[in-house]
Amino acid sequence: MSSEKTIYIKNTLTGNKEPFLPLVAGKVGMYVCGPTVYGEPHLGHARSTITFDVVYRYFRFLGYQVRYVRNITDVGHLEDELNEQGEDKIAKKARLEQLEPMEVVQYYTNLYRDMMAKLNVLPPSIEPTATGHIMEQIAIVQQIMKNGLAYEVNGSVYFDVRAYAERYAYGELSGRILDELKTGSRTLDGQKEKEHPADFALWKRANAQHLMQWQSPWGMGFPGWHIECTAMSSKYLGLPFDIHGGGMDLKFPHHEAEVAQSFAAFGCPPVNYWMHNNMMTLEGQKMAKSKGNFISLHNCLAVSIHYWKKLTVLCR
Repeated sequence: MSSEKTIYIKNTLTGNKEPFLPLVAGKVGMYVCGPTVYGEPHLGHARSTITFDVVYRYFRFLGYQVRYVRNITDVGHLEDELNEQGEDKIAKKARLEQLEPMEVVQYYTNLYRDMMAKLNVLPPSIEPTATGHIMEQIAIVQQIMKNGLAYEVNGSVYFDVRAYAERYAYGELSGRILDELKTGSRTLDGQKEKEHPADFALWKRANAQHLMQWQSPWGMGFPGWHIECTAMSSKYLGLPFDIHGGGMDLKFPHHEAEVAQSFAAFGCPPVNYWMHNNMMTLEGQKMAKSKGNFISLHNCLAVSIHYWKKLTVLCR
């Protein structure tokens, strides 16, 4: 590895381009938020994955040993992610298709990997799943509660944002101000349980009909969306690690919650450099499965192959 090459990273946390200084000389630990596997991968997934594939390849080209962790979200991501309402996206797909949730997960995980391979994207070093790390998530929730920064209500556990803000800075990554944070509606199911609208779920109580649930110290339930990445990144990369990546739409609430959970549980930041890619848009809106405004990679590749074949015929 050349000692003359200085890499500069646009750190979302500070808003500045900063020289990259690895925690361990010659090594890079990088965590990137992967897909929620309940539907076809689309161009938006490709943009984020290719962005960090380039980062991964560049560090390797320079001679760094890179541990690249990219997760698979297979539980806890609800339809209304900001207000933490609605069905689990995977459980809903399973219910509609009359499948087991893990059938949905396996099918779309395989499809995602297949599409990434067709795009010549390298696989990560580790590709952990949220359901494979339930115990780690429960342990972190317990530590946050022990530190006085979470509370339990009727089998659900919520992060206490106001108590956290008395000890640490809240909102530095996203630029959100605690006093200005509002929920979409104060009458939403579960909002009455929260002591403050900005509090977010670390663990959610599950009713008998919920398809994905596990035993916990608070009863049967499932983890909140944000806690999975804190559990998996800290397990495989330690704290803090070098780089955390993802789409800019994840800065709030997801990544802001990760910062808070790390300080609340371990007393330190999760990462030294935050990197965010911009969004793919369609007709001025973020491309997303949940919005239904996306171009699937399958269709995109099929069209590309069709026109490539026509071009080769014309060029003969």
